[in-house]
Amino acid sequence: MEDVEITDVNDDGSPYQAEKAPIRNQDLTSLSLTVGELMSQYGWYLLLGTLLLYLLIQYLSKRRSSQSRSPPQTLQDAVLGARRQEAMEAARIKMQEELDAKAGIFREKQKQQEEEKRRQKIEIWESMQQGKSYKRTAKPCQTTGEASSSTTEAKPKPDKKPLRSADYSPLSGQGGGSCSWRPDTKKGPSAGG
Repeated sequence: MEDVEITDVNDDGSPYQAEKAPIRNQDLTSLSLTVGELMSQYGWYLLLGTLLLYLLIQYLSKRRSSQSRSPPQTLQDAVLGARRQEAMEAARIKMQEELDAKAGIFREKQKQQEEEKRRQKIEIWESMQQGKSYKRTAKPCQTTGEASSSTTEAKPKPDKKPLRSADYSPLSGQGGGSCSWRPDTKKGPSAGG
């Protein structure tokens, strides 16, 4: 016999297509039986392994995200460190300028004091050449502030009586007290060195 193909036609003459039912695979039942058997024997191990795998994935993702954030943080720290260093350098420069200014003022004062001392020495020398005493020339050289303070603070000196008599000489041993110096005649000349 020959193969004949029969086709259904709708009332309007178009070919009829039948809805096909889903095909069921007989192998899935054996697969479900195998999975059930594995779960009954190794279920707790599989559950524990799955949990450990989940925790490992979470840990690695956190670590990866923290590493991706760190380069901008180090860049920001580097910028902040550079700014601090610039500020410190500016403060050092400012302090050095202040120190240089103070040193310049100090040098000027030293030069003025040296010039004043030199002028006083010249005046003293000239006054000594003229036969005048040093004390007489030293008083006019004082500044007005020093002179006014020295006159207000000047106190009369009390009369001091000498502690020993006028004829006392410590080398001669006279004018006495309990101590006197006597050369030791027993010793010979010193050996010298």
